[in-house]
Amino acid sequence: MTRPLRLGVIGLGAISPYYLAAAERSPRWELAAVCDTRPARPDLDAPHFRDHRELLDRVRPDAVVVAVPNHAHLEVCRDALLAGVPVCVEKPLALTAAEGRTLVDLATVRAVPLMTAFHRRYNAAVRDLLDRIGDRPVRSVRVRYLERIEEHLGGEDWYLDPARCGGGCLADNGPNAFDLVRQLIPDVTLSVAAAEVRRDASGTDRQAVVELRAGAASARVELDWSYPGERKDLEVVLADASTLRADVLAGHTGFKGSLWHEYEALLAEFATLVEGRAALARGAHGGLRALELVEAAYALAAERSEGADPATANTGADR
Repeated sequence: MTRPLRLGVIGLGAISPYYLAAAERSPRWELAAVCDTRPARPDLDAPHFRDHRELLDRVRPDAVVVAVPNHAHLEVCRDALLAGVPVCVEKPLALTAAEGRTLVDLATVRAVPLMTAFHRRYNAAVRDLLDRIGDRPVRSVRVRYLERIEEHLGGEDWYLDPARCGGGCLADNGPNAFDLVRQLIPDVTLSVAAAEVRRDASGTDRQAVVELRAGAASARVELDWSYPGERKDLEVVLADASTLRADVLAGHTGFKGSLWHEYEALLAEFATLVEGRAALARGAHGGLRALELVEAAYALAAERSEGADPATANTGADR
């Protein structure tokens, strides 16, 4: 590239500072425009739009980051892909697997790059874990994604609205956790073997436990939005019975301190994807696969709830 890629950031919520900082630090990107329904921010030296379609039409960026609430992913990503603009969308790819499939098909037909932002795969501890494992087969994996969601909202109350979020901790954190499992266990036969979901009175799932299987390998994903503090880690047992661990928060001081380096690496990969103009929607299929696993987990949790004693059942209510 003889010039930086011109980036549009659509959605200036809690996660946008990491994208903006990563773009500012990278010589491969320059911020071309931002979009949000809220008033323009004086600290951002870029045109501000309130409608993403206007940004796409007037600025014609080289690529966009989509960081709007989950329920709006389909519309915004679809409009960008139809305009021929590469997309990096925050996980989950869309609200449902059907919506995700629509976006993957559109990106593939239009030959426009589409990438789901699984930022945890770029975590230094995760990368080190993968290097330590090498080509040794994995017997089991445990992924814990535990936090008190109210401490992470950043003013974004849509996380606690099941209709806009897609459910709760399983819909929003599940894709990241499932993607970590998919980095460790071959995905060809990966399926949901069991699931339990616990919701609050508003219908938001606050805890979930999902068991996955792929041949002789298994995985356990533990999600919690009511945890006192924050814990996000992996434990891997190899076929030779040795155990390896990775704490994705270790070594990063400050609230959400690990995200800065993760989003730098994520945007670097997105730049490579945009520069190559790959014919296939690299990264999107992972986003779709995560949605499929989320939906399978909700379905199994619902089946479990239907067979439970109504006096004690607290799992698997409809999404």
